Parts: sequence; structure tokens; C-alpha cells
Amino acid sequence: MHEGRGFIAALDQSGGSTPKALQGYGIARDAYDSEEEMFDLVHAMRTRIIANPVFNEDHILGAILFIETLRRKVEDVPTATYLWERKGIVPFLKIDQGMREEDSGVQLMKEIEGLDDILAEAREAGVFGTKMRSVIREPDVVGIGSIAGQQFRLARQICEAGLVPIIEPEVDIHSRQKVECEVLLRENLLRQLDQLPRDHRVMLKLTLPEKPDFHRPCIEHPRVVRVVALSGGYDREEANERLAHNRGLVASFLRALLEGLTAQQSDEDFTSTLQHSIQSIYEASLAPVD
Repeated sequence: MHEGRGFIAALDQSGGSTPKALQGYGIARDAYDSEEEMFDLVHAMRTRIIANPVFNEDHILGAILFIETLRRKVEDVPTATYLWERKGIVPFLKIDQGMREEDSGVQLMKEIEGLDDILAEAREAGVFGTKMRSVIREPDVVGIGSIAGQQFRLARQICEAGLVPIIEPEVDIHSRQKVECEVLLRENLLRQLDQLPRDHRVMLKLTLPEKPDFHRPCIEHPRVVRVVALSGGYDREEANERLAHNRGLVASFLRALLEGLTAQQSDEDFTSTLQHSIQSIYEASLAPVD
């Protein structure tokens, strides 16, 4: 994960975002009558991606899963096991359970119920790390400090459980003061990283910055395994263009990865579209390099 070439596939839509993901995939909301049917459909979509021959370790380092995906199987093999043993792809688990109402320009995570049990389940399933998301919309000193504090408090607990946390304090790409948010966030991240115990390692998942190489100090920090970028609502072309101007930053895209895939496509067309998406994101994750 530290030195490999490739990117991380985000396949972790949760209950709230699943209907929109299915709609983008060509499955309307009236195609299912229950939450169980909805999760069956989204797992079929994820299975079609994960089991596809072009989805492999040649271009993909890891994949982030929703807990319902972790508890299901791909081709009769537990999903995390399938990813690592069949594909050579490192599995991660999304652990956050939604966010609070906005306060001080940010949305903190809700308390994660049963976190110790979730971490134990992830470790037992062969998961390498976790991911947790919160959102920043305004450059509020108190709000951004609270975001960083909450993320790193949980990160320490995750490290002590034997997993590697992906810390995701997303800066909203629509923020009118996006640059100011990024500056305050980086200050807080570096301060928190400096305070981590020597044996703790984390990953960061950050919004594609306005200034090229802005995340470089985080990428070079000795407590950081990898810094990955979220697409944040940019389409794939713009996300790739922005990514390619950041040395050492690799993608962890969701919407940009799934762009163009539909349930109605033939297997040939689906594979061709997925291959183009993977190749373009992979190339953007490699360029430029030192």
C-alpha cells in the first residue's frame, strides 16, 4: 500500500447514497420495494465490477467496501477474501455511520455505534484498514479543528485494533472559500500527525486541491502510509486532470470510477467502459512522478 502503483477503488456507497448510485447505474427507484432488495441490486453491481477481469492488481491497489458488502460474497467467496486472494487488491471497510448537522462550517461524524465490534469483524474478515468521512464547507478555525480532532481520536483507536485508518476530512468542492479551508485543514492534519505515537500509521483521503502539490507535506510525513484523493463530484475527466498535477497523490474515486457503467450494458460494453475508466484513473495517479 505504501509503494505500489495504482489507485484505490471506492465501492462504499452506504444506505443513504445507494439509491442515487443505482439510479446512475440505470436502476430506477421503483425497481425495488425494500432496503434488502436495494442492497441486493447494489451488491450485484459491485460484484459485476469486482469480478470483471480488468478489475485487478495491475491497476488497483485497494478497494473500500460498505459493511453490507463485507458481509456478502462474490462468486461464493467472502468479498474481502475474494479481493485479496483472487485479485491481489487490499480491502478496506467504511466505518462511519453518517454525519451530524452542520455546525461551525463542518459536519462531524455521528458517534460510531459498536465500533470495537466492527473493528473486530473487519480484522477477522481480513480487512487491512478502515475509512471514515466528515465534511468541511467553511474555513472555520473551531470547526476544522474539531474535524481533525475527531478523526485522529478514532484513528488512534483503529490503529490500536491492528488496522490502518483512512482519515477523510472532505473539503466541499463547492465551497466559496475552498483554498482557505484547505490551508486550515493541512495545518491541523500536520499538527495531529506529529502527535501520533511512533508505531501508528494512517492514510489520508483528501479533496483534490486548488494548488498543485499542496498535499505534499502530508504525503512525505513519516506517519502517513499513503495520501489518496477523492473525486468529490468532479467528473472523471476533470478529476483526472487535477490529479495528474499532484506528485505522489493517487486516486480513490467513486463516482468518477463508475461513470458510464449501466446495468443495461452488454458484458462486452461494460468491460470496455470499465477498462477505459480504470486505465485513465491509473495513468492520472502515476503522473507526474519524481
